Amino acid sequence: MLRSTHPLLPFGLDQAVLSALPPQTEPVRIIRHDGQTLLGVGAGGRLPVRASPRLAPTPTVGDWAAVPAQDPRADPAVPAVDAASPLPLLAVLPRRSLLRRLAADEVGDQALAANVDLVLITCGADRPIRAGRVQRVAAQAWDAGATPVLVVTKVGAPGSSAVDGPRLELEHPGMQVMLTSALEDLGMAPLRALLAGRTAVLVGESGAGKSTLTNALLGRAEAATGAVRASDAKGRHTTTARQLHLLPDPGGCLIDTPGVRAVGFAADAAAVDEVFADVAELALACRFTDCGHRTEPGCAVLAALDAGALPAARYDGWLRLQREVASARVRSSPQAQREHERRFARQVRSGRGRSRP
Repeated sequence: MLRSTHPLLPFGLDQAVLSALPPQTEPVRIIRHDGQTLLGVGAGGRLPVRASPRLAPTPTVGDWAAVPAQDPRADPAVPAVDAASPLPLLAVLPRRSLLRRLAADEVGDQALAANVDLVLITCGADRPIRAGRVQRVAAQAWDAGATPVLVVTKVGAPGSSAVDGPRLELEHPGMQVMLTSALEDLGMAPLRALLAGRTAVLVGESGAGKSTLTNALLGRAEAATGAVRASDAKGRHTTTARQLHLLPDPGGCLIDTPGVRAVGFAADAAAVDEVFADVAELALACRFTDCGHRTEPGCAVLAALDAGALPAARYDGWLRLQREVASARVRSSPQAQREHERRFARQVRSGRGRSRP
């Protein structure tokens, strides 16, 4: 039974985690992953942990895991643990969500953060906010089982452009848009309230202001920050490891991640439809259940596009991500490759595979 005084409650511990623990084990949450070592937090505080190569799934930041119970190194009276002898992880507990991306070699996925409620898509007002990039990350958030939130940083800062919040909300219907400036404390109170009791992960380019935002939310300089180039507003990777921070009152957990310029897309068609719910709803009225929304007669999506009811940018963005989903599925499965070839052959025979004039 979960006690109201359990020291891991602020980190999101709940009864579901306790119920999943194997006998004679205790819970830890992974709070840091730098590619080589793992750091966890248990009932007694922070402690290094290690994962066997045979442990599946491979643990990532945000995971709940099991370690041997009643280990003396978890004593709250011991402020530090010998890094040479980390505790073994005996099991990674079931995840309620997992943010992932395509690995750099495009073979398999890379886990970014587990058990997250919110994905904060961080964009700096000192650079263009590209709708396509926001849509890609939003689809991955929905695929993870989390909710995407667009957080614009550096609003009103020198060198930043004016941000049209209502326009961003129209470009990304159904997604909450938050305008912030960490240095001016603009929009920080609503953001703190949103994070209370939740685990959120920051995702964005280098120099987008993730570390500055993290420090403002923590109320201390925990994450390293750096300057950006004035010529193109690009920054260096000041964050080198994924790390979970416990936020002060009203609470919550925040995972800071290294900046990425390219997002390896890993999501399914249903996640894309969550981002483009307006387009997906139109598609339900298409004549063909396998409509490709390009040349087919009776396509409700094309009809809305021609009538001006569907913006061309929304249509193009949806098709682009759906193509990426299909391409990833074909690459990962010989059976899907054969089905793709058969479907294309059927379209050619029916005259539906030709390009629009």
